[in-house]
Amino acid sequence: MATTIEKARQARGASLELAKTSADEKDRALLALAKVLWDRKGEILEANARDCEESKDEIGEALYKRLQLNEEKVEAMVEGVKSVVKLKDPVGETTYAIELDIDLELYKITVPIGVIGAIFESRPNVVVDVGALCLKSGNAVMMKGGSEARHTNRMLYGLMKAATEESGMPEGWIQLVESREEVTEMLELDEYISLLVPRGSNEFVKYIKENTRIPVLGHASGVCHVYVDGEADMEKALRIAYDAKCQYPAVCNAMETLLVDERIVGEFLPRIWEEYRKAGVTAKGDEKACKVLGDIQKACDIDWSTEYNDLVVNVRTVNGVDEAIENINRYGSAHTDAIVTEDEYTARKFIDSVDSSSVMWNASTRFSDGYRYGLGAEIGISTNKIHARGPVGMEGLVIHKWILKGDGHIVEDYRKKKFTHRKLKKRWE
Repeated sequence: MATTIEKARQARGASLELAKTSADEKDRALLALAKVLWDRKGEILEANARDCEESKDEIGEALYKRLQLNEEKVEAMVEGVKSVVKLKDPVGETTYAIELDIDLELYKITVPIGVIGAIFESRPNVVVDVGALCLKSGNAVMMKGGSEARHTNRMLYGLMKAATEESGMPEGWIQLVESREEVTEMLELDEYISLLVPRGSNEFVKYIKENTRIPVLGHASGVCHVYVDGEADMEKALRIAYDAKCQYPAVCNAMETLLVDERIVGEFLPRIWEEYRKAGVTAKGDEKACKVLGDIQKACDIDWSTEYNDLVVNVRTVNGVDEAIENINRYGSAHTDAIVTEDEYTARKFIDSVDSSSVMWNASTRFSDGYRYGLGAEIGISTNKIHARGPVGMEGLVIHKWILKGDGHIVEDYRKKKFTHRKLKKRWE
């Protein structure tokens, strides 16, 4: 069996070949993958059922929900791969072109990053999402999934490797590592791995960031808010607040804290609380929310910055949009936050002032997702302020290369001569 460093070396070599692969070749490989995933969905679900059985008493409910696959989720994987095929190839795009002087042309083009290290917990569909995006963007990938999904991960990895390499992709472009020891080794391989993308708990992502020299793209937590303004449409607010918490509470873009303008607390809170109770939601609130609702637990300071990934919600009353903004910027995780209001001035103030990677106006936080944003799928969601931010699709998997084409030009000639700097309309071919 290959060692971690041998896998990394192979991935690095494959990445150099993959970077030169045409869009048509990559798309054919992805379509072959989509077909094999659907044709062998029964085997995928069998492997997943085995994981679920072995892990049901070992992991929490939120992780267990992420682990589970069904035919609908496999179909979503297939559609995700097909949607990546439909996207424009991000490699080789000319983003800047200028003629410095006669026959001295400068171009800036997009190129793959190289080798992506994807480390994630529980959700086995990430194998396909990340693999498809890496392949389309010309990157090799080393994957480490959670041990609770090992049978499903192996199955999906094997299908992806066979389908794509049989379609002409470079051997070794996708690698699977499984043990914790291999993860520790991966974190030291900055010579071969260009970017790490961790997806998991706060502690997990924090550990990755603190134990590697490799750049890390990701977010530590998803503490998302919905602020219901005094000028909100009540029916819209009820739908959005319910969807943001209850549609799928185990994910990072689910709402954790509901902020309500003091002007409508008496009208709005009892109505949303009735819907939450029907869905099995429990709540923690500030003094005023507890007084209005009566049967909820009083929140402590740490609750306002807690990601539950469960049917638990914090409820806080605020004195208008300024206090809502202050609360979000203090306790939030810069992931996704929403305002419900019919007042455009208030909405724009919220959008401009909330320091988050995604901000919604009259829409659920659950829309913060690469697939829903039209990115095909997502490599992850980043709260970083460099390179890529928010749901990250293929645009976060390419960087730039500068190309200067001359005709015997030397710097000495320009000691007294100025550059012309004329913009070019043509692309680098």
